[in-house]
Amino acid sequence: MTKPTLADLDAFAVVAAERSFRRAADLIGISRSALSHRMRHLEEQLDVRLLHRTTRSVSLTDAGSRLLARMTPTLRELNATLDALSDDRGEPSGLLRINASKAAVRLLLAHVVPTYLSRYPAVELDLVSEGRLVDIVEQGFDAGVRLGEAVPQDMIAVKLGSDVRFLAVASPAYLRRFGTPSVPDDLHKHRCIRQRLPSGKRYRWEFERRGQEVAMDVPGALTLDENDLMVEAAADGLGIAYVPDIAASDRLAAGQLVAVLEDWSPPSPGLMLYYPGHRHVPAALRAFIDLLKATETQA
Repeated sequence: MTKPTLADLDAFAVVAAERSFRRAADLIGISRSALSHRMRHLEEQLDVRLLHRTTRSVSLTDAGSRLLARMTPTLRELNATLDALSDDRGEPSGLLRINASKAAVRLLLAHVVPTYLSRYPAVELDLVSEGRLVDIVEQGFDAGVRLGEAVPQDMIAVKLGSDVRFLAVASPAYLRRFGTPSVPDDLHKHRCIRQRLPSGKRYRWEFERRGQEVAMDVPGALTLDENDLMVEAAADGLGIAYVPDIAASDRLAAGQLVAVLEDWSPPSPGLMLYYPGHRHVPAALRAFIDLLKATETQA
């Protein structure tokens, strides 16, 4: 049996993580047809089927799952060794993949990325924005950025920006027409703009004051899945939205929105960059973290 190349095994791991030839091909930098041919060649070399293919999806066979489970630790160790060589050269290089929310990507683009790319031209930075929380190790990311409360406990976290407050906001015109809620229970009498999470569930609004915690599924005829859209809808007088303060700051400053129930909205841990603590930290990620900390110190 001809042994497969490391490139083919690496490509198989990307296909397994992405469950899509199109996305995997984009990440690897080859055409979808070339990647499909490479996977068929790998299966022929091993004389076993590794992938179930349909027109819409890709999944692992039992043999594919076993191969992935056995080879993943080896690939990680090899990548760590190559990263260590990069450290020895003293110049960060290679691909740095970070998974983050859209708001976090905007923050990074504004405050960290320009300096990072200028300082480390040998690094290719891949920022993937999506609403759902993913397993960054399983999906092949070096790091992730999420709100502190969502960071897995087995990860090392670095603070990105200040604490965040979730605020209930509405337009002045809406409040003149329907009144201003003074306690969370008053929201049952209002038109609330509800949020659909990436999991498909509706987000429960959470309030706290002097140790009293309230989590409620508010009423409302409109449900959206983006903070920006909820802010816009609230400014248009369609109801009360519940969003991070940074998402509504411009319209609050302009008087287009008013915060209500502020005494029920204490600050909570803001965005955190996080990464696995049980493996070697690539030089490109270490440089990104150092720059992030320096930016925080100067802020």
